[in-house]
Amino acid sequence: MNATTTTTDIPGRGLATRERQPILHFLDLVAAEWIKHRSLRSTWIAYGTTALAVVGFNAGIAYDTYSHWTLQVSKDRTSFASDGIALQQAFSANAALLMTLALGVIGALTIIGEYSTGTIRTTFAAVPARRSVMAAKAVVVTVVTTVFGAFVAGVSFAVTQAILDGRDAGVSISAPGAFRVVLASALLAPVCALAGLAFGAVIRYTASAVITSVVVILVLPLVLTDDRHWSAVAQHALPYPAWLRLVEVGDSPTLFPWTTGGAWTVYAVWACAACAIAVTSVHRRDQ
Repeated sequence: MNATTTTTDIPGRGLATRERQPILHFLDLVAAEWIKHRSLRSTWIAYGTTALAVVGFNAGIAYDTYSHWTLQVSKDRTSFASDGIALQQAFSANAALLMTLALGVIGALTIIGEYSTGTIRTTFAAVPARRSVMAAKAVVVTVVTTVFGAFVAGVSFAVTQAILDGRDAGVSISAPGAFRVVLASALLAPVCALAGLAFGAVIRYTASAVITSVVVILVLPLVLTDDRHWSAVAQHALPYPAWLRLVEVGDSPTLFPWTTGGAWTVYAVWACAACAIAVTSVHRRDQ
């Protein structure tokens, strides 16, 4: 009698097992991408340097206000908090520009580093499902940079308002518009990082991808103006101007104002479009 192996088909279990396998496989890919992301010392140096610079910018502006408080006229001092100046110093425009630049470059280097070293060939040889690999990489970048943005925005708010409290000019997180400032500043990090990841996945060359990230994320918002309708529409469609709208207190002073809902939409569209570009760009290419 020949030995045979039989398989008992339990109703419903086979289908459930087949449905769980793709999910477990994708979680394995996410874990692998996380290991690659955290294993590079340069990545954490970049995050740490950016965090210190951003918090330092914001704290420096708040301290300058604190140290020169007596030079301000009494009317300006009484309207400091009500006019939203305290919230403007919670996360300054210069700090936001620095963070957009740094996170865009970090996002681009996340994928370009593998192309420059050739390790991407090993990755795709081990996992032929390239789109799944890029989706896992996008998940890791999104989670890490969101945590980074939340940490930097939260620390900046706490430090700046603690400094301003020395002049009774600070505000709490429950103040009108305060939570929106912190949330918009935190989410600016993953939006810019995903945009950089998309540029890196499409261009694949370090210099070109970094320059593209700098031009699109940083330079274009400074070149476009809001005194013409077409230019204002193009400017409003970029992440940094969307952040500027979200951190404004009161009505927008521009000729072509827009809503905070439109600014949140810009965030969502950029993040989703960047993920889609990064995932689909590797499907039909040589490596």
